[in-house]
Amino acid sequence: MADNLSDTLKKLKITAVDRTDDSLEGCLDCLLQALAQNNMETSEKIQGSGILQLFASLLVPQSSCTAKVANIIAEIAKNEFMRIPCVDAGLISPLVQLLNSKDQEVLLQTGRALGNICYDSHSLQAQLINMGVIPTLVKLLGIHCQNAALTEMCLVAFGNLAELESSKEQFASTNIAEELVKLFKKQIDHDKREMVFEVLAPLAENDAIKLQLVEAGLVECLLEIVQQKVDSDKEEDIAELKTASDLMVLLLLGDESMQKLFEGGKGNVFQRVLSWIPSNNHQLQLAGALAIANFARNDGNCIHMVDNGIVEKLMDLLDRHVEDGNVTVQHAALSALRNLAIPVINKAKMLSAGVTEAVLKFLKSEMPPVQFKLLGTLRMLIDAQAEAAEQLGKNVKLVERLVEWCEAKDHAGVMGESNRLLSALIRHSKSKDVIKTIVQSGGIKHLVTMATSEHVIMQNEALVALALIAALELGTAEKDLESAKLVQILHTLLADERSAPEIKYNSMVLICALMGSESLHKEVQDLAFLDVVSKLRSHENKSVAQQASLTEQRLAVES
Repeated sequence: MADNLSDTLKKLKITAVDRTDDSLEGCLDCLLQALAQNNMETSEKIQGSGILQLFASLLVPQSSCTAKVANIIAEIAKNEFMRIPCVDAGLISPLVQLLNSKDQEVLLQTGRALGNICYDSHSLQAQLINMGVIPTLVKLLGIHCQNAALTEMCLVAFGNLAELESSKEQFASTNIAEELVKLFKKQIDHDKREMVFEVLAPLAENDAIKLQLVEAGLVECLLEIVQQKVDSDKEEDIAELKTASDLMVLLLLGDESMQKLFEGGKGNVFQRVLSWIPSNNHQLQLAGALAIANFARNDGNCIHMVDNGIVEKLMDLLDRHVEDGNVTVQHAALSALRNLAIPVINKAKMLSAGVTEAVLKFLKSEMPPVQFKLLGTLRMLIDAQAEAAEQLGKNVKLVERLVEWCEAKDHAGVMGESNRLLSALIRHSKSKDVIKTIVQSGGIKHLVTMATSEHVIMQNEALVALALIAALELGTAEKDLESAKLVQILHTLLADERSAPEIKYNSMVLICALMGSESLHKEVQDLAFLDVVSKLRSHENKSVAQQASLTEQRLAVES
């Protein structure tokens, strides 16, 4: 075989130059046969023979041998070691040109060749995108949708290219959404639908394409699949139900596509999604709750949903998942409640519906994602709701759990949210009882640490809460404030030029409030605060400069 192959390669060199199609075709057939028998060895021989460079000149639209040449390139490019030689031989450009051919076999083999050469190479795929293959392939999909092999080739190519961020803009400027939905509707076979799904998912990450897919009718197809598969226990049907409902939720992540599907809360899609929440299928419960969380991204939608009983549906769902519940469903339902609690008008309604009680059932959860959403939901609910903040702030179990989570160093989100809720309980309740509960549970040191957070909003929340503690219950908190080194921290914050104006302002307010404690007063005197504060009298922020003058007077009098 080796001798025959060497002879074929020599002959091919001659015929490639002479362009005698018959003998050229014979040589190409021999090569394809050799590749079918031993691809790797034949590929090595081809590389060694230097014939790759000739292939570029054979990739011409009008030749009867073009499909075979492209097929050979596709076969050798299955080997990783042949891909760079194919690029170096200048094969990409003529192959891309061939995508304009009318010949379906040429198109198929060309697509395979390009796919194999660029397989797993983001830089080569990016090169193809820059050469404009996306609009060409989308056009091919539309023209040759009856050709199963060509359709599959286009889908594989889209799947690879769609992973690149740079492709999304080009895809959005074509009618890919329309073509894919048309194709999707025709597929009866599970595997074929799966292929279309694999392209839809990465494309649907782009907001413009989300909207195009919604307008092309994809959502109706997805709802139909859900309806067909919901009661099946076949593995492939369960997988397809998950894919369809996940994609549905992904489409709702775009603001325009979400609003289009909400249709003022009257839309068919919104109503269907609502019906998923009470279902017995965990995947549908999850998708339903996530969809509600996505619909709840603006005040108008949130208000409409709360007025129409969504809270009760979500609370019922949570109730079904308290004992050994599904963590992803818990997380999704809490996400939805958190978002719904953002508009001021919804807070009192949700509180009176019993949302805090429903949420507190998950206080024993050991799952950080659930803990994180639970904390966020409670924080949203008590915002400017003094009575609710006081009620929660006097709940010893809750406060002790918050203090515990404030030390969850492995879970920065849970730690941050626990600190913020601790501070919010004080800020919104302004209650002595709440402060006493937090002091007794050991929460003061965490609020002091929070004042050094890298996030200005968290620093600020901590300083306001600490100022309220100092104003309302300084005697109770004095020892804890001392051992947490609050005074030294305030000195650092005021001396640091990078501290935001509101941090400097609230730090000075807090210093004044601490003067009522003998031991803390002494610490303030020992640290020469006057020097730092007097420099701030000329601060460019008027409020900071005024507070500096007031603080300086107070320090001078007290000294």
